Amino acid sequence: GKLGSVVQKIVLPVETDPVKLVNYVCGSNILKEGKDVELKPDSEYPDWLWSIRLGNPPALEDMDQNTLQYWRRLRKLSLRRQTKLMSLRKY
Repeated sequence: GKLGSVVQKIVLPVETDPVKLVNYVCGSNILKEGKDVELKPDSEYPDWLWSIRLGNPPALEDMDQNTLQYWRRLRKLSLRRQTKLMSLRKY
């Protein structure tokens, strides 16, 4: 028909070997040959890596108003609020 060919999903194998999961970054090798990147001891990584924020972004009240991140977050929250208000509006 006119719809064209259907793309088949590629099912990637899941690594279950606990030794490999602890010692390697599984899935880091995108080439056909070679192996995954081996993990190093914690002392070989930079100090800033261990202080990266992984959770939710800080609340707007906790941010400094003199930073660009504050104003970007304020704009984003304002746009979300405006979009939600517009969706509730009846024409």
